[in-house]
Amino acid sequence: MLAKGNFRDYGLMIALVIIMLFFEYTTDGVLFQPLNLTNLILQNSYVVVMALGMLLIIVAGHIDLSVGSIVGFVGALAAVLMVNYHVDYVSATLLCLVVGGLVGASQGYFVAYFGIPSFIVTLAGMLVFRGLTLSVLNGASVGPFPDVFQLLAKGFFPNFAGPYTSVIVAFAICAVFVATSLRRRMVQQSHGALTESLNGFLLRNGLLALVLLVFAYQMGSYRGLPNVLIIMTVLILLYRFVTNKTTIGRRIYALGGNVKAARLSGIKTDRLTFLTFANMGVLAGLAGMIFAARLNTATPKGGLGFELDVIAACFIGGASASGGVGKVTGVVIGAFIIGVMNNGMSILGIGIDYQQVIKGLVLLGAVCLDVYNKKAAA
Repeated sequence: MLAKGNFRDYGLMIALVIIMLFFEYTTDGVLFQPLNLTNLILQNSYVVVMALGMLLIIVAGHIDLSVGSIVGFVGALAAVLMVNYHVDYVSATLLCLVVGGLVGASQGYFVAYFGIPSFIVTLAGMLVFRGLTLSVLNGASVGPFPDVFQLLAKGFFPNFAGPYTSVIVAFAICAVFVATSLRRRMVQQSHGALTESLNGFLLRNGLLALVLLVFAYQMGSYRGLPNVLIIMTVLILLYRFVTNKTTIGRRIYALGGNVKAARLSGIKTDRLTFLTFANMGVLAGLAGMIFAARLNTATPKGGLGFELDVIAACFIGGASASGGVGKVTGVVIGAFIIGVMNNGMSILGIGIDYQQVIKGLVLLGAVCLDVYNKKAAA
């Protein structure tokens, strides 16, 4: 039973490694080149950021189709504030995060307190904020942004130890991750709970550490760690802590597992739903600024289709379509599976039409695997 429960974790890591090795071979070594790895991070940073928020929404038993439109709207707002009205980047950034939170909260209010299905509310939001993006920009691109603001997506962490700076940072992160995993395993054993085998534990953590260290070494060979990667890492650790160690995290899983039981146990399910959407809005706003800063301009089509990659990353990463199941680590790996596939297929010259077909089949396969696991468990 324990092996089945950890199958998805092992499978995701192995799948990511296999996909990376496949594209490394088929692209004649281009995938692992330092410049391409840096571009891979920059291209997928906003997907990972939004996937963290989408995970909580899906775990709570809902969905958000509006995140791509919110990305475009907040990016447009940031451009108008900084370029047209010359608002300083700190004030504009804070205001955009607040606006993103308000947008998410407004949608969460209709879902939580009016009982309208999240699919309908966020579908409406997708249309509304796509239209507002066009209105704010007057149908034209706005830019460029101030140089300091561009550092959000284009800046790099100082290389205090040369090309080995990235390796040192990655090693420290790996050490903390392994130490916390080992401590959790020891606590489970002390309480007589079933734990994965020592070989399985070492395989999973060793494989993850190896991938991170090799990745960091290659990144260090170019310009080091991008600022956006630091932001992503902080958010990943924060949301992993929230989902694993806090009361609100456990309540979100309880909400998605059985909303009636959660309500009877005293959980304020309406407020919890509202907060998950507000949180999604803030992260979508942050992703919107990262995307706009990377392009150095806000465009009317900014964020178009992002919701598809974000939702796909969650389901591929092990989140259940029926709620109550999903892990931060799995979702991050799922986002990078999508990112590596996009990057590798682009290098190989595969058209966007066939890229969509392949990603759709991968998503369908992930959901089929989730359904199969549930039937097997039953």
